[in-house]
Amino acid sequence: MRCPFCSADDDKVIDSRTSDDGNAIRRRRECQACARRFTSYERIEEGPAFVIKKDGRREEFSWQKIYDGLAKACEKLPVSSENLEKVADRVVFTVREKAGHEVNTTDIGEAVIGELRKLDPVAYVRFISVYRSFKNVEEFYDALREVVESRHTDSKPVDEAKS
Repeated sequence: MRCPFCSADDDKVIDSRTSDDGNAIRRRRECQACARRFTSYERIEEGPAFVIKKDGRREEFSWQKIYDGLAKACEKLPVSSENLEKVADRVVFTVREKAGHEVNTTDIGEAVIGELRKLDPVAYVRFISVYRSFKNVEEFYDALREVVESRHTDSKPVDEAKS
């Protein structure tokens, strides 16, 4: 593996452990050239899957694109990259389990929305505002009101929620 700091390809694995419920292996590595440490992940490659875009084009499915979208939605929020990786893995699992080797962008978007709704309300609103292409402030306000109302009902004591 090439060092992200000096580009040397001579490293040594210092620590290895399973990650994400056994679906990945996390490895801590040390570059033999510059002595800096970095982390790599290994995941099972399940064979090619394709995304069917809204215009009908097909594109190779990419875990990295899902992760990047999640990272953008969570930018400057207290969400760790480890949590983002777990969420991206869950999205991939959900989408592949549902759709197999051909996936619609809608299925991916809805899976991301479901995960972000549980992860962080600000990230959720950021993502849906772009994903659903809000046309005006009222649509944005409706989404915010929905989040605030759901958080309000989720935080009520059990006795109040029943009445």
